[in-house]
Amino acid sequence: MSELAVILSLLAAAIVMFAINKPRLDAVALIMLTALPLTGVLTMQEALVGFSDPNIVLIAALFVIGEGLVRTGVAQGLGDWLTTKAGANELRLTTLLMTVVCALGATMSSTAVTAIFIPVALRIAQGTGIPPSRLMMPISFAALISGMTTLVATAPNLVVNSELERHGIAGFSFFSFTPFGIPILVLGIIYMAFARRWLPAKHRAKTANRPTFATWVDEYGLANREYRLLVTDHSPLSGKTLEELNLRGSSGANIIAIERSRNFSKELLRPTAKMEIKIGDVLLIDLLPNTRDIQSIRDDFLLEELPLEGTYFSDRSQEIGLAEVIVPPSSDLVGRSVIEAHFRSRFGLSAIGLRRGRIVHDRSLVNERLEVGDMLLLVGTWSDIEQLRSDDEDLAIIRLPAELDEVLPVPGKALQAVACLALVVGLMISGVIPNVHAALIGCLLMGLLGCIDLPSAYRSIDWKTIVLIVGMLPFSIALQRTGGVDLAADALMTLISESGPRVILGALFLITALLGMFISNTATAVLMAPVALAVAKDLNASPYPFAMIVALAASTAFMTPVSSPVNTLVVGPGNYSFGDFIRLGVPFSILVLIVCVIVVPWILPM
Repeated sequence: MSELAVILSLLAAAIVMFAINKPRLDAVALIMLTALPLTGVLTMQEALVGFSDPNIVLIAALFVIGEGLVRTGVAQGLGDWLTTKAGANELRLTTLLMTVVCALGATMSSTAVTAIFIPVALRIAQGTGIPPSRLMMPISFAALISGMTTLVATAPNLVVNSELERHGIAGFSFFSFTPFGIPILVLGIIYMAFARRWLPAKHRAKTANRPTFATWVDEYGLANREYRLLVTDHSPLSGKTLEELNLRGSSGANIIAIERSRNFSKELLRPTAKMEIKIGDVLLIDLLPNTRDIQSIRDDFLLEELPLEGTYFSDRSQEIGLAEVIVPPSSDLVGRSVIEAHFRSRFGLSAIGLRRGRIVHDRSLVNERLEVGDMLLLVGTWSDIEQLRSDDEDLAIIRLPAELDEVLPVPGKALQAVACLALVVGLMISGVIPNVHAALIGCLLMGLLGCIDLPSAYRSIDWKTIVLIVGMLPFSIALQRTGGVDLAADALMTLISESGPRVILGALFLITALLGMFISNTATAVLMAPVALAVAKDLNASPYPFAMIVALAASTAFMTPVSSPVNTLVVGPGNYSFGDFIRLGVPFSILVLIVCVIVVPWILPM
């Protein structure tokens, strides 16, 4: 009993540190990992057993796959689709938002999904006038519910599955959780349709907004200067290089970009002096003020004008970048014009706007002598803007647009990323190879197809979560070895021995959910999974409903803003208080408990 007392003391200390969040979670796990072998209950090799657990590797691989979906725009595409379909109808928006978040969270980190959809929801709120507080809570609820939909959706599911396998019991299949997750999602959507009215209509505090492309189009008077011109079959521009043509000097027409059809798709090319114009090219022209009119340019060069909508720059923000820069006192550009400075050849960027103080110059800026403090609006590729930011000392970037946050690191690879995900899910469902093997194949394929690179793969892994799980797993072994698990199971059975099996499942759910209010839901699953299996053994019942009830309860972290990182993420954008989570989270957690106690033994007979 003395050994059990020591282990329970360490566990109590860990819970206290988790509750006060000092030190951080992974540090607590490392402290426990170091302390447990000193008790003599475990060897150091046994304490480190988590590092060899296949589920740890699987969790890390799933982080990488999720990052591939983000980098290639799959997640962003879902958000754009949501914006298009939902419009300003708050009920439809809430339904679609929760469905999409839950669907995406079924195969990637719920924390990552929440981080992806916060800016999406904020954009929707800004455009529709819906308070962000009415959108953030549905996102967090749906992200947590996504953990109840598939085996790989959240770490607690894998922890419980690992505990089954450690006892020599076959684990859950990929879709074992789905029959429970879908009804809970439907319940969550119905609940939010009414409960969102309990949320105060709080708007975000006013902050200094970053400029957008549209802001700069207005500030610099670009709306009537941009044109798209098609190079026709008889155009004299065909076959000539930009250097030979010198359209900017002769006509005041600054070619910002060239749209060229290639392999059944349109590419946006950066213009260079040696680039040759081809028939069928579409020239994006910035016609400088006080120069020739567009009609005369069209007639002289046999060009056809194509429609150019006001949102052109925003629609092509993955390819075209804007940046506002200032000329510092040390710059060698002072006293030189844009043409003399050879902006395009030197920086790969075109200057399309000049502001001196508060005055925007509407005369031909290419011949204007630059002065210290002049602000220039530059257009070009994001890679050239990034190069300017890191290397050049003659221009200092002072403002970058909000669109930069949405630029995809790997555009054009969404189909490859979806194919990799489909393959991984297919292999997991089939059971041909272990889940971890399937996930590793998916990671390697994403790397091979260019969806992700090694630096971004390593950055995508939430090492804090990995260390937390590895550090807490030895507690399961220590508690079993010292009789702590059997003691907890016996105490639970003594309290409710005369009750039916559904009451026992409800008690397990309640204890797990309440424990999850104070410590990580992953750590909760580590502690409660062996207790659930011990109770099942005492009842001579199937272990599956007991293991499932713990996994589902671990994801029922709706009650406080610190129950899960998912909740913590939405506190700021939603401007929530602690009481907002209590008011909405506690009733919904009770509803989930009731549903689980009814449905789990029905689908997984005891």
